[in-house]
Amino acid sequence: MFRNAGIDSSSGTTTAPLLKFRSHGIHEDEEENNSKGKWWNKALDFEEAKKQVLFSLPMIITNVSGYMITLISVMFAGHLGELELAGATLSNSWATVTGFAFMIGLSGALETLCGQGFGAKQYRILGIYLQASSIISIFFSIIISIFWLYTEHILVFLQQDPEISKKAAVYAKFLIPGLFAYGFLHNILRFLQTQSVVKPLYVLSAIPAVLHIGIAYGLVHGIELGFKGAPIAASISLWLSVILLATYVLYSKEFKHTWQGFSLECFNYVFTDLKLALPSAAMICLEYWAFEILVFLAGLLPNSTVTTSLISMCVHTEAIAFMITFGLSAAASTRVSNELGEGNPEKASNAMAVTLKLSVLLAAIVDLGLLFGHNIWAGLFSDSSVIINQFASMTPFLALSIIADSIQGVLSGVIRGCGWQNKAACVNLATFYLIGMTMAVLLAFKLNLQAKGLWIGLICGLACQVGTLLWITLRKKWTKLDISENTDKNISVLV
Repeated sequence: MFRNAGIDSSSGTTTAPLLKFRSHGIHEDEEENNSKGKWWNKALDFEEAKKQVLFSLPMIITNVSGYMITLISVMFAGHLGELELAGATLSNSWATVTGFAFMIGLSGALETLCGQGFGAKQYRILGIYLQASSIISIFFSIIISIFWLYTEHILVFLQQDPEISKKAAVYAKFLIPGLFAYGFLHNILRFLQTQSVVKPLYVLSAIPAVLHIGIAYGLVHGIELGFKGAPIAASISLWLSVILLATYVLYSKEFKHTWQGFSLECFNYVFTDLKLALPSAAMICLEYWAFEILVFLAGLLPNSTVTTSLISMCVHTEAIAFMITFGLSAAASTRVSNELGEGNPEKASNAMAVTLKLSVLLAAIVDLGLLFGHNIWAGLFSDSSVIINQFASMTPFLALSIIADSIQGVLSGVIRGCGWQNKAACVNLATFYLIGMTMAVLLAFKLNLQAKGLWIGLICGLACQVGTLLWITLRKKWTKLDISENTDKNISVLV
């Protein structure tokens, strides 16, 4: 059953299965469209698809721009020497799996709360939840920062090279200010995303990424900070991104209803936000960690240099492919949460169906490019003919995982839009670790399939994840949260 969100007391309670599409006679405009008799209109809602594509493009550019800031810093550090490259690469991976991914996950609560609040026309509550989420991000950034100060000791304990670990620790130390910025950045992005204000992101996300090249060069070579200059530059550029977005929110008339200034009232909503933020962070981190564990397992196989390179190339390729489909995941989350907040579960289900079709289509295009150009792509990573040839044999499996990952990205977006993060976190734990990692170890080590075995195990985990998330969305009713009161009852209305 729906719990009324409090903005429209006259609206009735409604429930709908996720994939129950609009039936004949419900919407007159749909009957008119169907009467036109175009087969492609029946296969895909082009009006909805157009909205989602226009929404997705700025989100993709924003995601890529943020990724490039940290990557460019690693590149500048890498040109200082092999030890610096190894230290920066290790530190960047360490920072991603222990900090940045967690910050992204924490902001996922806003996709539910702000998305449904905006759909329910409870505009003021969006700014309150943005502040509450920022408080949570600050708290966990402090904890993670303390953890990062012991990076060298932890990495050495994990059997990493002492010299590389020392360099990685220095890099992580100067990246700490960037961690705080990263939390604020993704909270503001979710605030904008849930209101479908994404066009300004073309410019606001590109400017820091472009300026970062000059900032990094100036700090590393200009004032000769050397290795330390690379993480400092990343922190400065991330804060520049935050300042640009925050300035836009503060002074743009578009947010006069959703941002009404700072308020101590936000502290009353911290625990409500936290109940969704922690499961959302678990969703993201469990998946990130699974890919990193594959790289670690590859290092335990015979001929570890080749297998580690192969798995690392596959992980990077998968990550880049997911960035392309990331915008559609954000579109799914926003469209679903907005429609549920407005009390339109059938429109939400139609939006999800369109997003799934677009995501599969986009993943198929990426796969075609990879299948026909795998040698060229592998050549960008390595000049070794052995690695290039073995990557070719991995390509069909990589193509399958890209398709599965694109589908789970959309379903995960739907999960966040509906507020079911706690269930998805349990699903990710079971499918990636109990099934995926178990199969990976069995196939790679016991059946001697090596790198292929590791990736087939991952595909098994992804397939089970997709199937389970789809089953959840088919079986559960779509309901909206009651976000009108600042009590712990807010999350209990999930069905």
